[in-house]
Amino acid sequence: MTMMLSFFDQFMSPNFLGIPLIAVAITLPWTLYPTPSTRWLSNRLLTLQNWSINRFTQQLLLPLNTEGHKWAALLASLMVFLLSLNMLGLLPYTFTPTTQLSLNLGLAVPLWLATVIIGMRNRPTHALGHLLPEGTPTLLIPILIIIETISLFIRPLALGVRLTANLTAGHLLIQLIATASFVLLPLMPVVSILTAVLLFLLTLLEVAVAMIQAYVFVLLLSLYLQENV
Repeated sequence: MTMMLSFFDQFMSPNFLGIPLIAVAITLPWTLYPTPSTRWLSNRLLTLQNWSINRFTQQLLLPLNTEGHKWAALLASLMVFLLSLNMLGLLPYTFTPTTQLSLNLGLAVPLWLATVIIGMRNRPTHALGHLLPEGTPTLLIPILIIIETISLFIRPLALGVRLTANLTAGHLLIQLIATASFVLLPLMPVVSILTAVLLFLLTLLEVAVAMIQAYVFVLLLSLYLQENV
């Protein structure tokens, strides 16, 4: 039981003098990015940052019409924010706020609700039409409406749970393999070294997962937006 508790201690919000430090962990990534300046042409880091954000925004907003382009700054900022939190959480002795379901739902629910409200305000007939596919038999109409309504309200929950589950599982697996490698070192050094190699490969995989999950979160939001604009 003690071992299990120690594994999950990494997901507890750190406290200092009784004050939760999750706000500091959320705010810190913004300080790592260079601020725009008059020397942006000669600043390689700023040029790379602007190029990557522009490419991401172009790919994300390609299927959206002009009305959806208003979300460009919000979606790009959310992508950079989630990517920073996920990547920084892989460093030793750090806390990953995106392993908290409350934070992920706090991001997913308002943004999903905004897309639904936009659809109901601008195109109510089209938005409600998603609840009933064309050509549905009369007997199945009530059942399909209930199913589609449930699936609509499950979307923000799926967004938050997907991000939380993937990051939590990755962090737990890294800690389990690291603990096994440390314990096996005096007993079976060869097996311990092989386990450490596996840990290194898993860490590379988790870096990819951290990037992909941030992208998937924003991509699904853009798809929900596409349905309603």
